[in-house]
Amino acid sequence: MQFQTILIPLFIAFCVAAVQCKDDVPTIAVAYVEGSGGKVKGNITFTQAACGQNVLIRVYVTGLSKGLHGFHVHEKGDLTNGCASTGGHFNPDKVNHGAPADNVRHVGDLGNIKANDDGIVDTTFHDAIINLSGEFSIIGRGLVIHEGEDDLGKGGNSDSLKTGNAGNRAACGVIGINQLGNGSVSVMAGSWKIVAILCSLLLLRKMM
Repeated sequence: MQFQTILIPLFIAFCVAAVQCKDDVPTIAVAYVEGSGGKVKGNITFTQAACGQNVLIRVYVTGLSKGLHGFHVHEKGDLTNGCASTGGHFNPDKVNHGAPADNVRHVGDLGNIKANDDGIVDTTFHDAIINLSGEFSIIGRGLVIHEGEDDLGKGGNSDSLKTGNAGNRAACGVIGINQLGNGSVSVMAGSWKIVAILCSLLLLRKMM
């Protein structure tokens, strides 16, 4: 019986580890974004080299007005009613809107992207909060480029703390998997806990 008591937690730990992160292959996600009139369009690539590492974001978009444009992950990957269907910013912690480097921010707060004189955004940057697996996974969620600049929560009004006063939605898309690396959980975000519990119950039954 003592042998079983030692083995049970070891098996439980193994079950949990089996559906969590390994660090061999990067995970890549992509989103094709387009505006309602088709003028604004582009591709965004998200790459996470290993579990827990910052996500590299590669943006190439054309057709925007010159200047800064709010750039956010939204809660829903739903385009049935255009960009309006994507809901609000992805904000699982229910906190105020902020800048990417702020301690308090939405998970989906990716700041601004800057279009040049020709309306093109061609940039690469990292984010430390979004993830391509686990609790803060952005897979399957909406990606929105706004017509205006995001004030990063510093606008001094209630809308600033919700949306950054970034204005209407110029283009949007849905973030989907391009390459599923070993650094990704093989089940839906958050579901690994359920899998671990089921696995543990099966093991306990076998040991009885």
